Amino acid sequence: MHSIRRKRGHAFLRSSRFLRRFRKSTEAAFTSGNRVELFRHGGDFLPAMLEEFSTATSHICLEFYIIRNDRIGDLFARSLAEAAGRGIAVHLIYDYLGCLETPASYFRELEKSGIRCIPFNRPTFRKGLGWFDRRNHRKYACIDGNRVFLGGLNIGNEYAGFGDSIDKWRDVGVRIEGPVAFEFQRLFRETWIEETGSPPPGLPAAIIPETVNGTADVMVVNGTPHHTRSFIRSSFRMAIAGASKSVRIITPYFVPGPLVVRSLLRAAMHGVRIQILLPAISDIPLVKIASRAYLSALLKGGIEIYERKGTVLHAKVMLIDGCWAATGSANLDFRSFHRNYEVNVIVDQPEFGMQVNRMFDEDLERSGRITLEEHESRGWFEKLLERLCDPIRRFL
Repeated sequence: MHSIRRKRGHAFLRSSRFLRRFRKSTEAAFTSGNRVELFRHGGDFLPAMLEEFSTATSHICLEFYIIRNDRIGDLFARSLAEAAGRGIAVHLIYDYLGCLETPASYFRELEKSGIRCIPFNRPTFRKGLGWFDRRNHRKYACIDGNRVFLGGLNIGNEYAGFGDSIDKWRDVGVRIEGPVAFEFQRLFRETWIEETGSPPPGLPAAIIPETVNGTADVMVVNGTPHHTRSFIRSSFRMAIAGASKSVRIITPYFVPGPLVVRSLLRAAMHGVRIQILLPAISDIPLVKIASRAYLSALLKGGIEIYERKGTVLHAKVMLIDGCWAATGSANLDFRSFHRNYEVNVIVDQPEFGMQVNRMFDEDLERSGRITLEEHESRGWFEKLLERLCDPIRRFL
């Protein structure tokens, strides 16, 4: 990544040389001709996704980290049951640990409705406690192999709001129609076979993607713990290295490690304006404490850091030069890099980038900027807590 030479504007990100290197380093699947829609709030995303289930004509496949037995979980179950009742093949992979608080009866009722459900990584102690650190953190629904909903949203009440209260988190999702959706169906099929040893019944192994005359190029970056290197981290680092003007990041959990920090500082040294938006209120306070250890170096390097106030920030977005937008399930932390099953998309479309830019600006209006003086004047107890997090940072 040291040898990437900066050029002006979007042309570099679209250059065949950069794209070849990006795809080689991340094993990203590239598609063109997609249509992309941004949902700036979970209160828009989840209703649209549930409504789309009613339009399925063949099959629906879903992977979600958390599914709660609450009002949104009930609407989710009803929408899928109605689809299954129409003869749609519905397959669901849910993370066993992520859904630990959800009663088993919830999934039994889904199965009675004709929905095939499997838990990801059901506990086994034959290989010790290693299974405990293996999570399926993906969050997407693929419908008929030609449209997909994905983002940072799980299935639960807190994800279904507009980011204006503590009970309604700030999150972001997208809908993509076009050939990229089949990459998600292929990914789902691989995961199902890995967990069960056989392909999902009723799910076609191959389809001919419909032509939708879209203008968005979309890449899919798949991350798993089996990779010898982190494709998710490589995608973030190469995108930052390719920036010529700006990098805007929204992330709820910021434990990036030294390699990503160096990428950010190197870009800032080349005159790239970098803005990072973090949560003022975190659902995992320990991660917020651990993230503080990285802020001094970034602030000294001229990087702007903000905290979004008013609610829990759970969105995951990176925007490069106002046009290359990455979003999905992955956070900027060690767990997403090395321990979770994750999936991100990178959308290359100027119009979509403009929407993400406006969204970022609106969130900045609800945020406070962290200054170097303020950060370094924090109390001794807070600094002690940060040091105590050092041994476990790689597991957060």
